[in-house]
Amino acid sequence: MTTVVMRTTARVVVPIVLVVALSLLLEGHNLPGGGFIAGVLTTTAFALLYLAFGLDFLERGVLGREVESGKAPSRDRVVVAYRRLFAAGLAIAVGSALVPLFFGVPFLSQTYVVLEGVPIYGHVELASAVVFDLGVYCVVVGGLLTILSAVGAE
Repeated sequence: MTTVVMRTTARVVVPIVLVVALSLLLEGHNLPGGGFIAGVLTTTAFALLYLAFGLDFLERGVLGREVESGKAPSRDRVVVAYRRLFAAGLAIAVGSALVPLFFGVPFLSQTYVVLEGVPIYGHVELASAVVFDLGVYCVVVGGLLTILSAVGAE
């Protein structure tokens, strides 16, 4: 059983951690960081939620699944969701690394497009490295949450 302080802290800290993770994910192709550190921060937020509210909250609140009354949530279903995220991330990362080969460019080559006249921002750079970072992000989150769930079951 967790304390009120732990639950309150989690409610305040988790959104902040997730916003910072999103910022690092989107800015990572231009600055150090990117998918890996954003994935680690997201996993930290999930770990905090797990510690504060338990696996039942993750089943209902995060994964959107109904837990049968009187039954404990199945760790297997949660781990399968994390493994699917890992596999999807691996496919995205490998796919984004292979796409340049179809255009006669070396493996893992990246490019970008500059958009002018975007409302509020004015000037926006869209880099293909974001897709690779998204794949790395999904691999890190899926892998670390699978490990966290397995260790938490012990």
